[in-house]
Amino acid sequence: MTFAIGVAILLGLMVLAVPIGYALGIAGVISLNMLVPFGMIETLLGKVVHGTVASSIMLTIPMFILMAEFLACGGVATDLLLACNRLLRKVRGGLAMACIFAGAIHAAATGSSTASAASLARASFPAMMKAGYSPQLAVGTISIAGTLAIMIPPSVAFVIYGVVTETSIGKLFLAGVTPGLMTMLGYILTISLTLKFKPEWGPSDADKERAMAEERGGRVWPMFLLIVVVLGGLYSGIATPTEVAAIGAFGALLISVFSGRMTTNSFTHALGGTMRITSMIMMIIISAHVVGYFISFTKITDTLLEWIAASGMSPVQAMLIVVLIYLILGMFMDQAAVLILTAPISTPLMVGLGFDPVWWGVIMIKTTEIGLVTPPLGMVVFVTGSSTRTDLRKSFAGVTPFIIAEFVTLALLLAFPAITLWLT
Repeated sequence: MTFAIGVAILLGLMVLAVPIGYALGIAGVISLNMLVPFGMIETLLGKVVHGTVASSIMLTIPMFILMAEFLACGGVATDLLLACNRLLRKVRGGLAMACIFAGAIHAAATGSSTASAASLARASFPAMMKAGYSPQLAVGTISIAGTLAIMIPPSVAFVIYGVVTETSIGKLFLAGVTPGLMTMLGYILTISLTLKFKPEWGPSDADKERAMAEERGGRVWPMFLLIVVVLGGLYSGIATPTEVAAIGAFGALLISVFSGRMTTNSFTHALGGTMRITSMIMMIIISAHVVGYFISFTKITDTLLEWIAASGMSPVQAMLIVVLIYLILGMFMDQAAVLILTAPISTPLMVGLGFDPVWWGVIMIKTTEIGLVTPPLGMVVFVTGSSTRTDLRKSFAGVTPFIIAEFVTLALLLAFPAITLWLT
């Protein structure tokens, strides 16, 4: 009953449009006060705030965000698109596929889906429209390419999940590699099939698309060097995730400066954007820890495990129900909020049912990735649509074929956990 009241308070605050970070904090304090004395809550608040901001692993979040912002300032997405398009100039839909490849490479050095989508939109949309693509396919391709940043490591989402569930961030990054590559290949196949069944969505003149591939520019060796440094340092164990993130942010700054595209205004914008996003995430994490204490005191996880055992439901059935809930939540809630709010409940539940926490983290991130492009929220679609001034109905129509591919990939990850865990 106490847990239900706490959830009702949180939902009420969200309906009143209270920002999710404050809504979580207020609901957590009020709910805790129903169980423990307020003096104890004050002690817990001090412990949570200090423990969060003083944690070295938390520095990973602003550093990866800063890296993404600096790369956006340096026009890296444009270089990647030009280089990938030259490789795919003889393939029908090659420019769209090049956008997917550029998104994957961009994701391997950033970790922020919205930042990645915004960069790709500036670089890809004018080129795709000039080549003869429909606005639907152009926006759909750019939006879905941006979501790769949430799955392909390094990913801010994996850091958040690792922090709130105390799961190894290094193992999570390793586990995300194969699903990320599978997702990318699924998108490329989707482009090919979409142009087969809807040829009017692609260029009618192949020469136009080839002409786009002949444009000069697109130096990508600095970006590949940055990726090698970031991923090499991470997976070799030479540097911690926090150190790798800091090195990556500095490398992104150097790339942007030496490309001649970094200006004083763009530098200030990158710092301001990083501070805004980091402050929002930190507030949500602090508030989520308060809610986590409330969840712990209510013993809701133990209650759910007992209920599942009594109902005769198998662990797989229970897991599929939770996945369905996540897919629904992703349609209506911010993805970071979903992770931070629910991971402390669902992860112990899944572990209690015998599932691996690293595998479950990847499944959660995948459902979050799907939520980034599904209506009515579809944050990345909104970002891309706004950047390109494309009607939202056309934007969501263009991303629909890719959502089908996402569900196919999710089904494979659920059916074959070894796909996720073999590198860990």
